[in-house]
Amino acid sequence: MHSLKRTQTHGVWDRSIAPILRIVPGETVSVEMQNASGGQLFADSVAADLAMLDFGKINPVTGPIFVEGAKPGDALVVEILELDVDTWGWTANIPGFGLLADRFTEPALRTSRIANGYVELFTGMRLASVPMIGTIGVAPAEVGAFSVIPPTRYGGNMDIRHVGAGATLYLPVAVEGALLSLGDGHAAQGDGEVCGTAIETSAVATLRISLERERQLAAPMLLTDPRSQRTGRSLATTGIGPDLMQAARDAASAMIAEIVHRTSLSEVDAYLLASVAGDLKISEVVDVPNWVVSLHLDAALLA
Repeated sequence: MHSLKRTQTHGVWDRSIAPILRIVPGETVSVEMQNASGGQLFADSVAADLAMLDFGKINPVTGPIFVEGAKPGDALVVEILELDVDTWGWTANIPGFGLLADRFTEPALRTSRIANGYVELFTGMRLASVPMIGTIGVAPAEVGAFSVIPPTRYGGNMDIRHVGAGATLYLPVAVEGALLSLGDGHAAQGDGEVCGTAIETSAVATLRISLERERQLAAPMLLTDPRSQRTGRSLATTGIGPDLMQAARDAASAMIAEIVHRTSLSEVDAYLLASVAGDLKISEVVDVPNWVVSLHLDAALLA
């Protein structure tokens, strides 16, 4: 198995960043990820420390990984085999950030204990720990350096709570080798991540990475963990952009295309199926300027 350390990170999406690992399709990689503070917050940090954050170090991603043979027009297939998180995490209200930033203007920071499948966010309140990867994507087709904060059609900071162990993520390849990177581990998160942070924690992901040749995708797509009590095995298509309504339309259009691809249904019948059996979710609504909408459909309907 290949392995990458949490020190092997970068802070922007840029197709010119040299890969730190080269693999062939089907190989497995263990990837250590820093927590989203980039090593600036600790288990004993307090709210006053938020004012000292260097935002140039926020949300580092480990990589890039060059996948031999990947080329534009392919889909990178990332199976998340295992995802282990640290024993503590942090959640914050960062002034100027979050869905209700105009209402909650003062900094707040809470640290959590993570143990035995649970997160203790507040004394006496336990949440189920459902580890996920907040940021995972490939290099963009466009030349230049781009912030890691907003997600794009190439993935990135999507904050889809279902991107965890047992899930398979499909990403549209935009450059030779794909150049996959990931970070921003979460021990738990709600759909939307409304305050802008989850249970932020360091993590180690074990991935099997392969390709689907000439598999055109407009945006990332996901098969969720069949063991999930919330979704079971579902297919999720995404819409990513600055307008929630358009993102919802894009997620629905992608689902229709995928139903047609996987079944004998016509487009209009696929549309009807999505309406009666699909669940439309706001997966992320805080990473300015782009939001993520996902549409989930029981994968058994596509067998």
